[in-house]
Amino acid sequence: MKKAPVPELERLSTGTFTASSVEHLHRYAIAADLCRGKDVLDIASGEGYGSNLLANLSNSVTGVDISTDVIEHASAKYVRPNLRFLQGSADAIPLPTGSVDAVVSFETLEHHDKHEEMLREIKRVLRGNGMMIISTPDKLSYSDIPQYKNEYHVKELYLDEFTALVQRFFKRHRLLFQGLLYGTFITPERDWTGFAYYRGDFEACEAAQYVSRHDYNIAIASDGELPEIGVSFFDGNQVLRDFKRLVAEERRHASNLEYRLHSLEKVLRDVEHSLAYRLGRSLSWPVRLLRSR
Repeated sequence: MKKAPVPELERLSTGTFTASSVEHLHRYAIAADLCRGKDVLDIASGEGYGSNLLANLSNSVTGVDISTDVIEHASAKYVRPNLRFLQGSADAIPLPTGSVDAVVSFETLEHHDKHEEMLREIKRVLRGNGMMIISTPDKLSYSDIPQYKNEYHVKELYLDEFTALVQRFFKRHRLLFQGLLYGTFITPERDWTGFAYYRGDFEACEAAQYVSRHDYNIAIASDGELPEIGVSFFDGNQVLRDFKRLVAEERRHASNLEYRLHSLEKVLRDVEHSLAYRLGRSLSWPVRLLRSR
């Protein structure tokens, strides 16, 4: 299976906060809700945080990743009775046929060129009318428009290519578009009856029925009935607060180390300039002279 090496910077880690953090968390939040009470496979599970989130609501979760080191890390970090991690690839999933109700795979397709093989394996491990939730960058918005090339991506897909791939393996599918937005909610106290999306600037504002530019395409597909999916919003403030706290702790730690170093350096300077030190040096000069010969 041709697959680009995925470095630590390309894998989302809970120790960092980027725009990608919110994007991934939003996708997993939706997937977790859709996978309540189900047996779930998380393909390319990476660090393991996503599989762990799914396990909060799912009956069982199996995270599969191609990296043995990543699987060992995830297995040690996320320990639950309904969660396990296995080494394997997307085109050779280490699970029996018809063993899961749902397959989740976020940002995997673009890292290899065995798309048909991957979808065939996903269909194999799914039970009858099982559901796939999969995402991949939209080549037009992610790469073409900003003229950006991700060196770790092997084969990105345009929306029509992504749609055609899903349709070849599933009778029904529903597309979702994801884009990174910054904004606020204004809501009634209770009994929400709808959701409105506005865009604009100080010059003009308008109501819109769609996100004009999106970076990721998400498909929910099945041979059975599909769940209704509404508009949703993920609040990344908690992740940001956690990361700020981590940074503050690291800064305090570094400050303490720096203070300790300065203290030791001062003690050393005091010792070197002390009368006892100078006297000891003067009395030991014959021995040092002999050693130098």
